[in-house]
Amino acid sequence: MSRSFLGHMGLLAIVFLIEGIAQTGRTGANDADEMMRIPGGSFLMGRDDGAADERPQHRIDLPEFFIDRLPVTNSQFARFLDAKGAQGSAATQWYDRNDNDARIHIRVGKWQADFGFETHPVIETSWFGAVAYCDWAGKRLPTEAEWEKAARGTDGRKYSWGNDPPDRTRAHFSAGWDDFRPVGSFPKGASPYGVLDLAGNGWEWVSSGYLPYPYDAADGREDLRRELVRVTRGGGQDSAAEELTTTHRGGHVSRNFRSGHHNIGFRCAR
Repeated sequence: MSRSFLGHMGLLAIVFLIEGIAQTGRTGANDADEMMRIPGGSFLMGRDDGAADERPQHRIDLPEFFIDRLPVTNSQFARFLDAKGAQGSAATQWYDRNDNDARIHIRVGKWQADFGFETHPVIETSWFGAVAYCDWAGKRLPTEAEWEKAARGTDGRKYSWGNDPPDRTRAHFSAGWDDFRPVGSFPKGASPYGVLDLAGNGWEWVSSGYLPYPYDAADGREDLRRELVRVTRGGGQDSAAEELTTTHRGGHVSRNFRSGHHNIGFRCAR
């Protein structure tokens, strides 16, 4: 086999690799769609020494599930918008495209993430938009209980990484209005199951309605058709350190479920 042929094949391999990365936005172990397995079993939900809406602490048993390792990014959500549009109906807007904080726009007839914001967590998605994206991806939003177990594990930790207070190596917080970081930037903040970005860098929608504890999946809070304020978890890029706990329910956050917000994104489960 000639050297020129081998060289040509090598060049083709490089071209195919580059094209593949461009089309998917991911490579191998850094797959942005990677999901982490959360084993079935019980864990402690809530805190008796936290905010009123985190009480009482109670034990919840969950079956095995999977959750996205990373939040959904602007590039990922742009692909959804390109396939499905920005709203399901006049009453269910999926993305606040005209908001000044939106980082996905139509360019040359195609929805695309703004340059430099491709790997930032998507914001300005309504709760309906988050539900629709997860369904389009063959997944669903995590419940509030699932989100907390994925972040907290079974040892009752205060933060996803343990009980040490937040610092700049573990989370992005107390920052400006639109000051985000690319997803996955804080590996030291990983949860016991290897899930990242569960503290700071954007709140996350979950499926659950914002109802009092104890958590009960059968009491209507998981009915996606009910007109309920929905819970947000994890803390935003502009949150104070005390809002980054695994139990904080974001009760003070502006979160009209019909509109997008400058500090709320999401991830999916299955």
